[in-house]
Amino acid sequence: MWVDRIMSNEVNLGESPNHFIVLDAISRGINNIGKISSMSKLSKTEVELIVNDLVFQRLVANIKKRGFFGRKKIELKITETGANLLGDKKRELGKKVQELHQYYNNGDRSQMDSFMVSNRAWMPMMLFTGIMDILFFTSMMSLMGLALNPMESSFTGSSGNLDNSDSADNTSADSADNTDNSNTDSQDVGNDGGGFDGGGFDGGGFDGGGFDF
Repeated sequence: MWVDRIMSNEVNLGESPNHFIVLDAISRGINNIGKISSMSKLSKTEVELIVNDLVFQRLVANIKKRGFFGRKKIELKITETGANLLGDKKRELGKKVQELHQYYNNGDRSQMDSFMVSNRAWMPMMLFTGIMDILFFTSMMSLMGLALNPMESSFTGSSGNLDNSDSADNTSADSADNTDNSNTDSQDVGNDGGGFDGGGFDGGGFDGGGFDF
């Protein structure tokens, strides 16, 4: 099994945001490599290595279960130690985000710049866990003139789809109004054939979704 193949070395989790992303995913009930990779935007190889680190440090446990037709399968579960460590890190980052909000509201660019230099690596983890609000993050990055890196973009992409959804709804409403007005005009000039009501097409919105637990 993959957990037996790879021997893990001690890792300083305080310097590895991706370890906390994987740990948070497991805490949410995402319990296998493939699902974690899909949700975290990390490669399966990296997730596999990280999981082995977490298991090695007893932050995550492998739970062996029987699947269909008696096949054995391994599910991942966060341990009490892992949950405590994750909680501490999220509280620490939460306080930092509150400070960033103050810098932003006060228009203190120098403090914002300093914050980004010290904490940029943790932005994906903050976005993944919901500690950092996506709209606030994108607004702040725009104000500072900073481009999103690929991982940040992968976690903020849903906001763009939501904006497009709103646009589609407004366009649909306008289309419906124009159709109704056109019908009314046709009836006013004596078109006995009746007006055609095209209706509004609701493009719907793409919901970025949460985790499947």
